[in-house]
Amino acid sequence: MMQPIPNSQQWERGPKIVAIGGGTGLSTMLRGLKRYTKNLTAIVTVADDGGGSGVLRRDMGMPPPGDIRHCMESLANVEPIMQKLLTYRFQDGALSGQSFGNLILAALNGVTGSFEEAVEQMSQVLAITGRVIPVTSANVQLEAVFENGTQVIGESKISDFKKKQDCRIHHVTLLPEQPPALPAALEAIEDADLILLGPGSLYTSVIPNLLVQGVPQAIMEANAIKLYVCNIMTQEGETEGYTAADHLQALLNHGAPNMIDICLANSAPVPESLLDRYQQEDAAPLNIDQERIAQMGIELVEAPVAQDKGDYARHDPERLASAILELYRKKAMRIFRGKERYIIEE
Repeated sequence: MMQPIPNSQQWERGPKIVAIGGGTGLSTMLRGLKRYTKNLTAIVTVADDGGGSGVLRRDMGMPPPGDIRHCMESLANVEPIMQKLLTYRFQDGALSGQSFGNLILAALNGVTGSFEEAVEQMSQVLAITGRVIPVTSANVQLEAVFENGTQVIGESKISDFKKKQDCRIHHVTLLPEQPPALPAALEAIEDADLILLGPGSLYTSVIPNLLVQGVPQAIMEANAIKLYVCNIMTQEGETEGYTAADHLQALLNHGAPNMIDICLANSAPVPESLLDRYQQEDAAPLNIDQERIAQMGIELVEAPVAQDKGDYARHDPERLASAILELYRKKAMRIFRGKERYIIEE
């Protein structure tokens, strides 16, 4: 059942939700969640090194802005023309393929001298709902180690390299290892009512956040409900053949024990028109292995959260947000402590 959209007072006092990840999956989820609560924080990976973000990273020595920009676009409250400007990509010349939104962040990074401050300033310009926080300010690269012992450095290289190796990823790590988390990210996790991991690319969008010093421990120790939002499909070059339990196990292996309470999986069928195309890419609907998830001590909830239409099998922002809020309301009772602080009790 769809959750009713809250009135302004309910929205102001909505649950403190922290969403951790990156890529299209995170920004899609944020677009739905911002209608339910003002108290929304996105903690975003900075391991990307491809596309326009990679160019700015190499040329200007700044963290990659792409995933952060996507989140701010989803949370922005601006006129339609500004929304179009943010997503506009140049077609020709030296700026070909570059996003205007990335260039704004790059300019602010130069003006403020700090990427964290640049994100904060752009958030104000766009009047975003909630906050967007890079998980770390360190200049990190993602390294993948495969089951056959080979390894590759660079987030953008992992997919093609995996296809050539024809074996699973054993683990990923950040270089340098265990970079410090931004204090604001850890504070948001500590203060959260609900912590969300995913949806998004398992090894290149979600797990890199767990490789930052203090983040897994903060999630584990937080007095919050911890929920993993499963992808709808497996991903070519990353999770071919994975089940939902495989995703969960990879998260726990890279993170911390008892880091996930609930797994939310899609129950709506993927349209037949999309299945053939995904099959050509060696991708398929995610198998929800219920018994194995139960053996892991994680509660499984299945709900129809996928889009009915579209060129891709993706989450529907409204359905996903509604399912998440329904879960939260069933599982937690908020007890008022002081002016802002809530604690969670079953």
